[in-house]
Amino acid sequence: MSLHRRARDLFAELQEAISSRLEEIDGVASFKEDSWQHVSPHDPDSTGGGRTRTIERGRIFEKGGVNLAEVGGRLTERLAARLEVEAQRFEATGISLVIHPLSPMVPTVHMNLRHLQLEGGRSWFGGGADLTPYYLHEEDAVHFHRVWKEICEAHAPGSYARYKKACDDYFRVKHRGEARGIGGIFFDYLEDDPEGTLGFVERVGRGFLEAYVPIVERRAGERWWDHERNWQLVRRGRYVEFNLVHDRGTLFGLETGGRTESILMSLPPLVRWDYDRKPAAGSREADLVAVLREPRDWV
Repeated sequence: MSLHRRARDLFAELQEAISSRLEEIDGVASFKEDSWQHVSPHDPDSTGGGRTRTIERGRIFEKGGVNLAEVGGRLTERLAARLEVEAQRFEATGISLVIHPLSPMVPTVHMNLRHLQLEGGRSWFGGGADLTPYYLHEEDAVHFHRVWKEICEAHAPGSYARYKKACDDYFRVKHRGEARGIGGIFFDYLEDDPEGTLGFVERVGRGFLEAYVPIVERRAGERWWDHERNWQLVRRGRYVEFNLVHDRGTLFGLETGGRTESILMSLPPLVRWDYDRKPAAGSREADLVAVLREPRDWV
């Protein structure tokens, strides 16, 4: 079986395991599955499709999705230039998830794992995971990063520091001068040692629940008030800005004629854009913004 097919099967297994566990945690809402075929308006020979699983209006999760995709087509000249390759046919498969909890005490989380195969023979893995809290709990940040550090260091000593820095650099709302959240890991163009890299990607995928679920379980029962919910909605606006302006995955999906509903599943259901909103000095909101402006080493 080809490496690309094995990656696709892994991502399908991860979709099942993660969506089942999150559904169990919520206890009220269930994931709904929407299967679709890839039909690109830019490429009549496009192939593939995917399974979009979404959860909404839950006890804990206000909106979220755990998506599986496997698509093929031809890179546009613009997209090929961005990837620094020749325009050619490609096959891409991946799992992408974003979870937006109802409580402002529970952070939003994102993970993406993908494999891209080019017609010319080149292929690589990419992905990562990051955490976007609305109120900073340092023990949560330490736990999240510790899980990823252990996985990275077991694969390649020294890789955690590289992948953490790449995450801090990538998930940055440049026009705001701040990070989207408190980071995690991010990697791309991993094409050496395909077998070893597939094993690493599998450990990252299986580590997601270990990294996120304990945080949800700690924070889901905490009380919150309207002003904290309003702050959450303001910060969600920053999340939207990053995804629509800077995120390469969003741009790749839209430029290859991907399914818009699945691509934009990552956006939260409710947001606020208050004019020139600044947190009060010494507040918990100000503490969060300070960390977003200057990334920290958590472990």
